[in-house]
Amino acid sequence: MKSFPSLSRREFLEKMTPATLAVLAGVQTVLPVPATANPATGETNPLFKTEVKKFVPVMITAYNSQSGIDFDAVSRLIDFYLAAGAKGFFANCLSSEMYFLSDQERIDLTRHVVNYVNGRVPVVSTGSFGDTLQAKADFATKIHDTGVDGVILISSHFAEKQESDEVLLANFEKFLAMTGNFKVGTYECPTPYKRLISPEVFRALVSNKRFIYHKDTSEDIKNIETKLQIARGTQLEFYNAHTASAAESLQKGARGMSPISGNFYPEIHAWLCKYASDRSKAADVSWIQAEIARTEPIISVSYPLSSKYFLKKRGVPLELISRTKAKTISAEQMKILDNTYTVFLGWCDRLGIKPASLAMK
Repeated sequence: MKSFPSLSRREFLEKMTPATLAVLAGVQTVLPVPATANPATGETNPLFKTEVKKFVPVMITAYNSQSGIDFDAVSRLIDFYLAAGAKGFFANCLSSEMYFLSDQERIDLTRHVVNYVNGRVPVVSTGSFGDTLQAKADFATKIHDTGVDGVILISSHFAEKQESDEVLLANFEKFLAMTGNFKVGTYECPTPYKRLISPEVFRALVSNKRFIYHKDTSEDIKNIETKLQIARGTQLEFYNAHTASAAESLQKGARGMSPISGNFYPEIHAWLCKYASDRSKAADVSWIQAEIARTEPIISVSYPLSSKYFLKKRGVPLELISRTKAKTISAEQMKILDNTYTVFLGWCDRLGIKPASLAMK
């Protein structure tokens, strides 16, 4: 296996990309400055090459009646996402129930998504599983070998809750030295605990050209803006998981969105990615932003099973089976989801969107 040169912490930090951290106080809507290349090197991100804003779904996993992965249903789900406007896929993530999959299932699921997508859009997948750094490196290599465009590293897999950022950064460095030169990204996954990446650590990671992707779960627009300033003009692309700050983060430079609500009404997030900074759509952007923020707590009950119920209602062939603790949906919650579906159709009417399930028929 090809070895990536080991860097000392000092050398790693010396490779930092300069960034302005000043926050534009009092500005509610800031249109992003195009930054297709790093001004210092002229290089562009090989994964996502344009400034088009992208909805990248955090994929759910389809199961058959025996609770095994239903790969045919996964394929139909990919068709649905693409029809809804998805510009990439995050396979094997928390929404995929990755902690309830075996290592082989994680690999098989990722490989299936890569093969079925067949280069139409990029695919990334979590690869930082294992009890030791070497085990993480070995598994990440297997995920890379499926053909993904980037291997995602969960921040809380690289330091215990009580450990410092210095430990986190040191473990990232050791991991990089074990794993050749394939592209990686970071994910502030809430499980096993939510480890937010500080601006200082983020700056160090961004300075390494192997880091091309970040999924942010901070739910803090000031934190998001600081990270966006650090990443601007570099190879790294920033995806926000927080629905309530969707429009503002897109306006301030995020490359796209990856919220759980994308597994209910992906067309809405694809529309928002397209029009968030369009001044002629400002009223609709503000309105739909308030709507999806209001609806998020409602649909999150019994997730991800709730999303399977919702998508099945929309015509996607999914069994109502989950390996997580939420294995059933109450009659009351079903009524809430039914009502939300009607609300969603109203959103589509106002925004001029044809729901993907109808487009597929």
